[in-house]
This record gives sequence, structure tokens and C-alpha cells, in this order.
Amino acid sequence: MSLVLPPLSLYIHIPWCVQKCPYCDFNSHAQKGTIPETEYVANLLDDLDQDLKYVQGRKLHSIFFGGGTPSLLSEKAVANILNGVKQRIEFADDIEITLEANPGTLEYNKFSGFADAGVNRISIGVQSFQLDKLKALGRIHNDDEAKTAASYAASSVNTFNIDLMHGLPNQSLDDAISDLKQAIALNPTHLSWYQLTIEPNTLFYSQPPKLPQDETLWDIQQQGHELLKQAGYIQYEISAYSKAGYQCKHNLNYWRFGDYLGIGCGAHGKITVEQDNKIVRTEKVKHPKGYMDLTKAHLNKVWDVELDDRTFEYFMNKLRLKEAFSLIEFEKYTGIESNDIQEKLSKAVKLTLLEKVTSDQYQVTEKGIQFYNNLVDLFL
Repeated sequence: MSLVLPPLSLYIHIPWCVQKCPYCDFNSHAQKGTIPETEYVANLLDDLDQDLKYVQGRKLHSIFFGGGTPSLLSEKAVANILNGVKQRIEFADDIEITLEANPGTLEYNKFSGFADAGVNRISIGVQSFQLDKLKALGRIHNDDEAKTAASYAASSVNTFNIDLMHGLPNQSLDDAISDLKQAIALNPTHLSWYQLTIEPNTLFYSQPPKLPQDETLWDIQQQGHELLKQAGYIQYEISAYSKAGYQCKHNLNYWRFGDYLGIGCGAHGKITVEQDNKIVRTEKVKHPKGYMDLTKAHLNKVWDVELDDRTFEYFMNKLRLKEAFSLIEFEKYTGIESNDIQEKLSKAVKLTLLEKVTSDQYQVTEKGIQFYNNLVDLFL
């Protein structure tokens, strides 16, 4: 089957942070001295130039500055990046432009400048409001700085997100619910509320902290979900909650198997190449020094997503969402006949992990959300 081009987003990776957190497995590097902004911005735009062939006439649906800590950049650097991108790719009228921020380095003083540059959504990495938990996570802010950052974000942009973790070292049910109540009190339009996981190549992996028991984790999730619901937040993805109309467009595009360019150190991309009827993934050079070596290309790897892998990759993303999925869309975005997955769909329905909504649509159940890994494994 012929592939159809999905919406297009852009991810921009800013690799520097003040210090490396013990749970973080992202491509981030502790800042040493002054960030080479001018050089990095030039490399980002050169990187984008090399990927322009993948745009294929589309407008940009969303942009996301991730890291690292993107808010370490100056307002001028962010403006130069966005101006450079806009000169190369047309923006959709309702484009969402998100920038991740750390509340611990007084970067919230830049929020209005970021907004003037074009940023219209800020995501604040709070993680917890309790000093002992923040210290255990290697965070450099305190609860007052987190609250101040949220206040600045609310007055600077149309929508802001708070990142909050649960299942933290030595965290009780009361601790977790207290964190959530404080986050809700700040009235963000979006909350990313997710459980701490121990990833390889992190300090927590080599020196595991004492985490809550499974029973406590279950209670936290159940009571936290109810609290968010009562506060008017709608769960639309496993770890994402928003006020009505404030879902994150950028992350939705990932989960809906949309396309995205990835520029910057270690950035990944996923692109449908219409003329070749294939899907490719890209990865850029990871280390800032290597990335900014002008004698080398920024692109480190590019590989095809084989037909046998597309079904799993599609559902690994799509089944995180609490929305129905269409078999017609599955065929358009994967190039695979839906008849090829009917047996797997039927098994998921029989296990009550999915329910059939119409002849063309299926919906993940509450049980399917709870046992997401089991559900996705059916499509391997």
C-alpha cells in the first residue's frame, strides 16, 4: 500500500544543563563555562538545511525545544533559531511552540522574552515540591522557585505544563498526593504526571534508591487519577492530563505516528518518504563537540523502518492514547493492510484490552491502559 504523509513536527535538542540528574538517561551534558550559543544556533540551522528534503511541502505543526535545559539559552538565541526555522519551513497558523524550562536557575525571568520570540507553551520540570525528594533527584530548585516559575509562565504564554514525578525514593502516598495538590493549585493547563523509572546508564541504575512498594504505587496512581479528574483534568494519554482543549499537539503527533524532524545533538527523527514509499528514522551526532565539528555531517545514522516493524511501532505509540484509532489511518501511515492485524486485534478484544467501537475503529480500555505492555506485546 502507498503511504500518506502525516503531519510534520520539529524537535530541537539543547544538550546543556546545570548538572546531570541521577535518573536522567537523556543526551544531556553538564554546562562548563559559557554555552556556545552563536555556534550552536548556526549548526542547528545547518542541520535543518540537510533535512529540508524531508519536509515534502508540509507546514510545521509544532516545535519542541527539549534537552538538557533549553531555557539556559538566551531569548535572542531562541528568537534566532525560530526565525531561521521559519525562513526555511512554513508554519501552520495554529503552530504550537514549546520550550522546556528548569525553575532552579532564575530562567523564569526570560519567559516573556521567549514568548516575544514565538514560544507559546512552556513546560516546567518541577518533579516534586518537597525538598528531600528534590535533593534525592538531583534537582537544584526548591518549592518556592517552582511556584514562582509557574506564575511567570502563566503570565507569559497561553498554556504551560508542569512535569511531576511519583514513585520517588522513600515517597509515601501522602507525599505523592501532596505534590499533586500543590501542582493543581498552580492551575497549569497541562500536567505530565509519570512514575519514576530506573533506566540503564544512570546513577540510579548503578546505585538504586529505595522506591515505594507496588501496593503504594498502585494507591498513588488510583488516588492521584481521581484527584486530577475532580480538578478538571482529562487523562488523554498514560501520563498526560490536560484541561479541555489543552492537549500537547507535539506529543500527540508522536503518539499518532506523525512525522518529526530532529535537529541538535543526538536528536531523533521519524519521516515518511512519500516518493520512495518508505519510513526512515534519523539520529544526529550525540556529543556537542562532535556535532559542532564543521568538517563532519550532523547526521550520524539513518535507517529504514522495515515493514515487519511498522505495526509494533505504530501501536507502541498509538495505544498510549485514550482515543479510538482508525484502521484506515493505520493503513495510510504504515502501508500495511489492516487484514494483516485482524487476528491480533481480535485477541486484544477477547482479553478486554481493546473494544471495537465501529467497523473501522477500536478503543483502548481502562484495562488496556493498565496493562499497556501486555497489550503492545500482542503486536510484536
